[in-house]
Amino acid sequence: MAYQTIQQEYLQIPVVTRAYTTACVLTTAAVQLELITPFQLYFNPDLILRNYQVWRLITNFLFFGPVGFNFLFNMIFLYRYCRMLEEGSFRGRTADFVFMFLFGGLLMTIFGTFVNLVFLGQAFTIMLVYIWSRRNPSVRMNFFGLLNFQAPFLPWVLMGFSLLLGNSIIVDLLGIAVGHVYYFLEDVFPNQPGGGRWLRTPSILKMLFDTPEEDANYNPLPEDRPGGFAWGEGQRLGG
Repeated sequence: MAYQTIQQEYLQIPVVTRAYTTACVLTTAAVQLELITPFQLYFNPDLILRNYQVWRLITNFLFFGPVGFNFLFNMIFLYRYCRMLEEGSFRGRTADFVFMFLFGGLLMTIFGTFVNLVFLGQAFTIMLVYIWSRRNPSVRMNFFGLLNFQAPFLPWVLMGFSLLLGNSIIVDLLGIAVGHVYYFLEDVFPNQPGGGRWLRTPSILKMLFDTPEEDANYNPLPEDRPGGFAWGEGQRLGG
């Protein structure tokens, strides 16, 4: 019974969030069990181009370090904000969400080459947090019960927290920069005079990930109607 409940809860996680977080956890577990080593996963342009180790383009986004506070902290934020994005502004737009992953990953890979970063998963998490925060500007946040602020400040609060822990803020800055590029091209520039949409999801992604539109006249049975999902400590102003 408990197994069925866990399985049911797991399958209720949106598909992209479920796939990415599962891949991150399994990758970390494989490293902990010494089935693989971080040296087989990190981003190395020379090994990718000369030795054709193309898997490094993906695996460097899946490893967040050994199991510990930093790993758990990143997993919580990754799961939380990836899911809220997928169930919020990307609800019913799985192909667009996958395209955002691909665009962000490509941009980070290019930038990562110049700043000499070997694992980009944390920066990717900050990118997700940044995009969510800009699309939910009126949400009030509480950080460990110490700080109260509005959502757009969250990425900068996380960067300050990283600084207090003695970590490099290059990773956070990279995530913020890539997140802002996507946010500007997707949400800001198309609405400006003379602007337009530069980011268009390829039709092959829509064919693979988006389900056909339902008949507007179809009235589902009560048990078939999807339920909502309330998540997070944020609270909208005026609510």
